[in-house]
Amino acid sequence: MYPVLFEIGHIKVYSWGFALALSAIVAWYGIHRRFKENGYNTDYVIEMITATVLCGVLGGRVLYILLYQWQELLNHPAAVLDVSRGVSGLVWYGSFTGGFLAFIAFLAYRKLSLLKIADIDAPYLALGYATVRVGCFLNGCCYGKPANSFLGVVFPHIDDLARYPTQLFSSALNLVIFGILMWMYPRRRFDGQVFATYFILYGIYRFIVEFWRENTIYFGSLSWAQVVASGLVALGVLLYAWFSHRAATLASEGK
Repeated sequence: MYPVLFEIGHIKVYSWGFALALSAIVAWYGIHRRFKENGYNTDYVIEMITATVLCGVLGGRVLYILLYQWQELLNHPAAVLDVSRGVSGLVWYGSFTGGFLAFIAFLAYRKLSLLKIADIDAPYLALGYATVRVGCFLNGCCYGKPANSFLGVVFPHIDDLARYPTQLFSSALNLVIFGILMWMYPRRRFDGQVFATYFILYGIYRFIVEFWRENTIYFGSLSWAQVVASGLVALGVLLYAWFSHRAATLASEGK
C-alpha cells in the first residue's frame, strides 16, 4: 500500500488526499464547461466545489464518529475535526449528506435551480467517487473480505490474508455510472432525470459491492450500508417519477 504518495522535503502528500484534490480539479473542469454551455456564471463553480468538498469531509468525519467512536465524541468533541488519520476516519454517506446540504445552501444563496445544477453535477460526483476510491486502495482502507481468488490483494497493515480489492471494484463501477450519466445528460427529458438516476445507480452498485466488502455493522443479513443503499434506490425511483410527473404537468399547463 502507498498511504504516502510522495514527499517534498518534510511535506508528505497522502494518496487519499491527492485523489480527493484530483477529483475536485476534474469536477471543476467538467462542471465549468457545462456551466458555460448553459449560460451560468462560471465563477460560481469553484465556490460550489469548495463548499461541498469541505462540508463533505466534515460530514463524513461526523458520521464516522457517530457510528464507530461515539464515546470519543462525548469525551473529546474536537475529535470531529481531526482527519489526520485519513480516510479511515470518514464515511461516504456522511460526506454525501454534508456536501449535499452545502450544495443546497449554495444554490439558494446564488438563486440557481437545484434540479438543473444537480443534473450537471451528478456525472462528476460519480467520476470523483471513482477517483477517490483509487486513493482508498492506495491508502489501504475500505478493503474487502478474505478472497480465495486470483483477485485477492494483501493489505499488510490489516493482516496477511488476500482480500477483495473492493475499492477498485467501486472505482470501476462508478466509471460505468459516470459514462451512463454523461450519455444521459444531453438526452434528458426533464430536469432532475440525471440526478435521480444517479441515486438509483449508486444504490444498486453499493448494495452489490457490499457483499464482498468487510463490514462490522449489520442489520440481519445485510450491512448497514446495504440498508442505506436500498433506501437510495427507492428514493431515486420516487424522485424520478416525481420529477417526470412535474415536468409533464408543467408542459400541459404551458409553462
